[in-house]
Amino acid sequence: MELLKGDEFENLFRSFHRTAFHLELEDTYNTSDERGPFDRFLKGESDDFEWHRPWLDLVREVSDSGRRIERVRIVSSPYTDYTRWGMAVAPLNIAAGEDIRWLPRHLVRDIALPVDDFWLFDDSRLVFTVFETDGNFIGGVEARYPYLVGLCKQARDATWDLAVPHDDFVVR
Repeated sequence: MELLKGDEFENLFRSFHRTAFHLELEDTYNTSDERGPFDRFLKGESDDFEWHRPWLDLVREVSDSGRRIERVRIVSSPYTDYTRWGMAVAPLNIAAGEDIRWLPRHLVRDIALPVDDFWLFDDSRLVFTVFETDGNFIGGVEARYPYLVGLCKQARDATWDLAVPHDDFVVR
């Protein structure tokens, strides 16, 4: 399997036709581009979100072309600091055009989920995200096995149906 990183990974978002769906399974991530902003959040400091601009620009480009980016974040309760930070940052993603939903972990006990986070493009192209042991994101690996694609489509459908849109979830 080939590791898609940098421009190769980013081009996944320029080449799909209808939908890109992301399932996030972890309560905490430790990617290098988020460490400083996350630390500022923990200290109660303000953030200009320049670190997030490339993703927001890409989401806006995609959504302006009529395509959708959807995300379900499965979260444990009580929420981790990272989850609280994700809730604070999510409105920027949503304003750019991403549909973010939250799903309490206790509601997914009976759903067959993969071990790793994944992106599913147009219901047919499956890319698992790959992280180093320290949590740093290094890219994605495409899985071209119809059986795996089918399992991830089922996981997407089951989690999407249960997940709560961001604004409704945060109000709770």
